[in-house]
Amino acid sequence: MNSDSDLQIAGDLLEVQHLLQPARRHPVTVAEFAGLARTLAADRARWAPHVQYDATSRWYHRLRTGPGYEVWLLSWVPGQGTGRHDHGRSSGLLTVLDGELTERSNSGSRTLVPGTQRVFAPGYVHEVVNEAIEPAVSLHIYYPGLTEMPMHAAQCAPAAEDVVRA
Repeated sequence: MNSDSDLQIAGDLLEVQHLLQPARRHPVTVAEFAGLARTLAADRARWAPHVQYDATSRWYHRLRTGPGYEVWLLSWVPGQGTGRHDHGRSSGLLTVLDGELTERSNSGSRTLVPGTQRVFAPGYVHEVVNEAIEPAVSLHIYYPGLTEMPMHAAQCAPAAEDVVRA
């Protein structure tokens, strides 16, 4: 019994069939997509053989597809980035597998380390870049599958006269 919960189970839960959900073959919720990403991330033998590094452009490989979704593996050498973009009508989930990436958006900049997961809605504008000195690898899930990636103008820094001084 878990002392942190008021829920107590009496008897054999497996006998209460109407309370059990059948296991889904494919994810449909954000939590299930995040779980899929964690499962794939933990299975290094499945994704590591596909990783390649390309100094001229970001490298990517479609690792898996399912009904309405795609899973992509990307590698990043130092200095490579996406530019500011969104994912059209697709939602996404980014998981860092190796190395370190930086994500910039209108709400700021954040460092993403292995195990970090970022979920984003359609139309979310961001930029991802490898600012580290080592290569990085990330896993991306798009639902529905990615059909467009509109680019956005670089965000300008405020002019000196627009900066509020304390």
